[in-house]
Amino acid sequence: MSTSLDACASFTPAKRLPGDLAMWFFILAELTVFALLIVTFAVTQALQPALFHASRAALDSSIGLALTLSLLTAGLFAALAQEQVRRGRSRRAGWLLLAALLAASLYVGLKLSEYQHLAGLGLGMEHNSFFTLYWILTGFHFLHVLLGMLILAWLAVRCWRRSQAGDDAVLESGVLYWHMVDLIWVLLFPLVYVLN
Repeated sequence: MSTSLDACASFTPAKRLPGDLAMWFFILAELTVFALLIVTFAVTQALQPALFHASRAALDSSIGLALTLSLLTAGLFAALAQEQVRRGRSRRAGWLLLAALLAASLYVGLKLSEYQHLAGLGLGMEHNSFFTLYWILTGFHFLHVLLGMLILAWLAVRCWRRSQAGDDAVLESGVLYWHMVDLIWVLLFPLVYVLN
């Protein structure tokens, strides 16, 4: 009898994968596409190092760093929001998600300014192979940021309307998506702006 009670007492619930399984499959698919683009960029750079070095000089690495910090700040606020939901503080989570949106908006403003600057210099997609890949990689990522911001806004509204803590899988999935966006940019920043 005591053995069965001991077994029940030592039972701990199995850890589950955060978020929704469908979101994990989506993230895996997106990471695969980005991996192919990143490998293409790296191989092309290895074949044309002088061109990539000269072209990279047109980019401002301090802007790249500011872009990185804005996305990581948004990711921090999203993670803090998730923790507030776990503690049953949905309204606080909503405000943290709004802060994440504001940080992400800084990224959007900086990136659009950079795009405008490069286009003004005539460094469009057809300028050379570096800028073709720059526009494809960063543009594809930019679209993911915009989708991520829509998700964060929807989650913020959902948190403000929620009176009590419930199923966290939807929030976890949204925050996972945002962390994917962060992770990809952390790889793109050195590849595009720094490494020669």
